[in-house]
Amino acid sequence: MINLLILPILIPLITATILMFFSKQVKTQRTIAAVSTIGTVIASVILVITVSKEGIQTLNLGSWTAPFGITLVSDMLSALLVLTTSIITLLVILYSFKSIGRDRERFYYYPVVQFLLVGVNGAFTTGDIFNLFVFFEVMLMSSYVLIVLGGTKVQLREGIKYILVNVISSALFVITVAYLYSVVGTLNMADISQKIASVEQPGILTAIAILFLIVFGLKGAIFPLYFWLPGSYYAPPTPILALFGALLTKVGVYSIIRTYTLFFYHDPGFTHEMLGILAILTIVVGCVGAIGFWDVKKIIIYNIVIAVGVILFGISTMNGEAMEGSIYYLIHDMLIKAALFLLIGVMISITGTTDVRKMGGLIKEYPWLGWTFLVAAFSLAGIPPLSGFIGKLLILKGSFSSEFYVGAFVILASSLIVLYSVIKIFLTGIWGVPKEYTGISKSHARYLWATSAVLVLLSVFYGLGADALRPLFSQAAEVLVDPQIYIDAVLKE
Repeated sequence: MINLLILPILIPLITATILMFFSKQVKTQRTIAAVSTIGTVIASVILVITVSKEGIQTLNLGSWTAPFGITLVSDMLSALLVLTTSIITLLVILYSFKSIGRDRERFYYYPVVQFLLVGVNGAFTTGDIFNLFVFFEVMLMSSYVLIVLGGTKVQLREGIKYILVNVISSALFVITVAYLYSVVGTLNMADISQKIASVEQPGILTAIAILFLIVFGLKGAIFPLYFWLPGSYYAPPTPILALFGALLTKVGVYSIIRTYTLFFYHDPGFTHEMLGILAILTIVVGCVGAIGFWDVKKIIIYNIVIAVGVILFGISTMNGEAMEGSIYYLIHDMLIKAALFLLIGVMISITGTTDVRKMGGLIKEYPWLGWTFLVAAFSLAGIPPLSGFIGKLLILKGSFSSEFYVGAFVILASSLIVLYSVIKIFLTGIWGVPKEYTGISKSHARYLWATSAVLVLLSVFYGLGADALRPLFSQAAEVLVDPQIYIDAVLKE
């Protein structure tokens, strides 16, 4: 049963390798990719159930025990993120069948998506800080291919910028890990947490914490390190944009959550206060971008930045309730961002434009698309009882109890701006004056909508079933609040 940990990494790895041999056989690739990803989802569901019943699961690769060998660790936070990632990837693959185009499908699109899944699930599961870097690189190398796949001018231009930023970030990541190793003499996360408490060099630890914040902040797009994101995410086609928007920044966010709750919790005064300030500024910058554009892709892309700020502010408070809210909101945002990117992809395919002012009247011919988008928009903005509301409510309650009033006010104000930004798309592009469109057929649009609607439906159930799911998120937050639970599970003391 313990080998369940490795299945969400091993299944896509084997699948990617097999798919490399069928590059020109598109139908075979589609079938193998879809069936395999369903298997990954099933393994992830069983993993969540196992962790909920039996607690944190660990797997020591080879014959070396922790902290000397490579350890995989699946606590509830990790298991939930792996499950969410696998579900989103499955639906994006299904969406890709009728949207990505045969030219991209023939040039290793499905194998690269599987390698991306290996990197993301591996990053969520590893219990070793150096292997977090390794899985980051697997994820990034896959994203380098995806961002330029198709070779359009804008993809190549933005791809160069994206690669340069991430190469610098990766180099800084290795340097930071080396600094940390020189201080504590171990790479196992649980062992680092244990040994860092006895290091009597608070200045060095604070410097390392800030370096990690820069490294993961570049990946997660926090202020002022978000500059690369709007252009880079705008360039690729919709399915790739959905994967990037839902998954890649969240790996950076997860890494900040893991390191700041497991490593740097002993002296949170400076580091966590800085994280809180940067989170607030991230929300503000995202709001300015979201209301400043009429391009549907740019509006939702800047909403990614807002969500990153909201999640990290909850973590910066070091309050149990706010941290639980951040975990809940993190899963919500992954689902709803993927859904919104796929839905605006349908709108763009129908209208042939990304400018919402050139759209209009879609509700007349495509009512199912319009109303689904409205539900997704309300969920994103945090309208009760949808999933966006519950996560924000817990973050706000935790913020108020810890007397972080400024951040709580900014989050409340951002909800109105988020609502305005997405309702602008609905009122102008979906509701507005009907126009003639020469895009994809209605049956084609209905297929794309159906895959997107599954994510919206999951998000609705996620909100309505919050009470039933609460124990899972309490279990996930408990490990963040009390790192000793994680340490004991991994080192088995």
